[in-house]
Amino acid sequence: MLTARRRVVATAAVVLSGSLLLASCGGSDSGSSDGKTLKLWHYEGPDSAMGAAWNEAIKEFEAKHPGVKVKFEEKGFEQIQKTAPMVLNSSDAPDIMEYSKGNATAGLLSKQGLLTDLTPEVTKRGWDKKLSAGVQTISRYDANGIMGSGKWYGIPNYAEYTMVFYNKDLFKKYGIAEPKTFDDLTSAMDKFVAKGITPLANAGAEYMAQQYLYQLALSKADRSWVDKYELYKGKTDFHDAAWTYGATTFADWVKKGYISKTSSGTKSEDAGVSFIQGKNPILFSGSWWYGRFKTENKFDWGTFLWPGSNLTLGSGGNIWVVPRGSKNKDLAYDFIDITMSPKIQNLLGNKGGVPVAADPDAITDPQAKTLIADFNTLSQRDGLAFYPDWPVPGFYDTLISETQKLITGSEQPDAYLSALQKAYDQGVPKQ
Repeated sequence: MLTARRRVVATAAVVLSGSLLLASCGGSDSGSSDGKTLKLWHYEGPDSAMGAAWNEAIKEFEAKHPGVKVKFEEKGFEQIQKTAPMVLNSSDAPDIMEYSKGNATAGLLSKQGLLTDLTPEVTKRGWDKKLSAGVQTISRYDANGIMGSGKWYGIPNYAEYTMVFYNKDLFKKYGIAEPKTFDDLTSAMDKFVAKGITPLANAGAEYMAQQYLYQLALSKADRSWVDKYELYKGKTDFHDAAWTYGATTFADWVKKGYISKTSSGTKSEDAGVSFIQGKNPILFSGSWWYGRFKTENKFDWGTFLWPGSNLTLGSGGNIWVVPRGSKNKDLAYDFIDITMSPKIQNLLGNKGGVPVAADPDAITDPQAKTLIADFNTLSQRDGLAFYPDWPVPGFYDTLISETQKLITGSEQPDAYLSALQKAYDQGVPKQ
């Protein structure tokens, strides 16, 4: 999705180290630079684990580069998502920026020649030694912009995955056992519905609803199924057993009251706030919520991996990319290196993020240890299945509009799957 950043990113940010860098020349390597400024874009909220870690990385960078200032320019996720191709082909391109991973986003920009090939730096600085094979998938893109092989165009310094967040206090209040299996989960949701409570926080207007459905499909899938869908290693049939189960079960959950029909127009922020306020006892979403829930939840809560499935949504986190028009590429490489350092990785982990190269003994927060341990479990069983909107450009919007129809009941699962098949087939690159 938007490569699915399914994120709860606060768009407000702080402009660091002075005013914004004025546009000079760009769009190629010919731009001049005084080597005194690193223009950085990212869209992580300042209170998020990534935001806190990267603020510290900025301080570390400036301390190691006397006379150089980092100009952090305020950007929102959707803003970068929609305008990156145009901006990166102009004089406004930053020196380094956070960008969404996947074929439809970073892959597309690499194919268009808008990103710098980082392969020499990866080898020189040993970044490849710090990233597991599953995480590396979203770092490399071939000549067609397909992830998983080819040149390195991005570096993730954190990972992410989805999980079930649940309100332990509400489960206890209504005498409902905490789920251990998938049957336990559906039984718990039936009991909440009987109490007049909609169990699942959901957002049909953004990424959350399609991720529920994709997870249901993943519970009936395997790695080869994922590779066909995401990497084009075979033909994807949206009327197969896994997709059919996902769509029909999701529609059934709406009918049963697990998911509110009014959530068709709800945004992810609203769903997250609903969980924080204790209105919905369960939310299935990503580790990007973890730090915020740790700060804002006023009740006892916990997490568990989706029961009965070896696969779940997840990947390396969004990636640092260096635009082709960056005028300070060496400084950009140095900044990436700092974000991969033990100090920043350990800070990221203790703030509730999922670091890719932290020292496990340096992670002291108990909840953070659980978060990282569950990620390691997924990694060890090759359980990261990426996101449903990744395969083809524009598929995020298709998934939103079609899944909204399932929520409102204006479309049946068979028609839903046919619509996805059509949009997917039109977007798959000819090989």
